[in-house]
Amino acid sequence: MQLLLVMLGGAAGSGLRYLAAQWLPTAAGTLPLSTLAVNVAGSAVLGALTMVASQHAALSREWMLLLGTGLCGGFTTFSTFTVELLSMTDHGRLGLAIVYTLLSIVLGLAAAAGAAALVRMLSQP
Repeated sequence: MQLLLVMLGGAAGSGLRYLAAQWLPTAAGTLPLSTLAVNVAGSAVLGALTMVASQHAALSREWMLLLGTGLCGGFTTFSTFTVELLSMTDHGRLGLAIVYTLLSIVLGLAAAAGAAALVRMLSQP
C-alpha cells in the first residue's frame, strides 16, 4: 500500500512537472526557469509538510509518502538540474551555470525554511 501511495503521488508530481516545462520552455544553454520554479516550489511544499508532520503529527506516514515522497519527489528534479548545468557549460555559459546553481540552492533553502516558519507561525495560539 505504501508503494502505491508513493507511485500515485509521483505520477501526479511528474505530470505537474511536465506541465511546468510546457508552460516555461527552456532553450539549451539558457536559464531553465521551469526547473528552478519547480525545485523552489517543491522545497517550499516539502518544508511545510515536514513541519506540519513533525510539530502536530497532523499528517500520517501515508500522507507524507503520498505528498512528500511521491508528489514532491515526482515534481522536483535534480537530474534535470544537473543536465541543464551541463548544457550551460557546453554552450560556454559557465557564469550562468554558477548563477543557476546558487539561485537553486539559496532559493530552495529559503523556500523550505520560509514555508516551515510560516507553518510554525500559523500554528501558534
